[in-house]
Amino acid sequence: MNIKIIALGKIKEKFLKDGIDEFLKRLRPYASVEVLELPTLEIKDEHLIQKTLDKEGEKILSLIKPQSYLITLEIKGKILSSEEFAEKINSLTNEGTQEIIFAIGSSHGLSENVSKRANFKLSISKMTFLHQFTRLILIEQIYRAFKIIKNETYHK
Repeated sequence: MNIKIIALGKIKEKFLKDGIDEFLKRLRPYASVEVLELPTLEIKDEHLIQKTLDKEGEKILSLIKPQSYLITLEIKGKILSSEEFAEKINSLTNEGTQEIIFAIGSSHGLSENVSKRANFKLSISKMTFLHQFTRLILIEQIYRAFKIIKNETYHK
């Protein structure tokens, strides 16, 4: 399984980078995972948020193949338990999906065009987290999903 995470913004905090690197290392036996960081566009005027989201969305969509399965992380997405998330990944694998792409927008969200392209919209939680935590939480949950799928002991 090939997994890509397209994320707007750069992780600056060392502790988050270390956590992300640790779970990416743990994922190697289960899947090929690539993280693509795209620069966020500076918003100088709050009235330009939508225009900025659209430009960022164009960049994201240019990296997605037509046959790729796109999961967007959105506030209004579906909340899954770790077991349900594992089942989602497992069923995609069993259906022959070659590539799953996760798209994480900026702190302002994702463009409507990216959301419309999504095959599935996922919400991490009803709680609010620092935007940069999303990547670490997602990667840890992908790792947890593979451990659940393989019936291994991490998920206890």
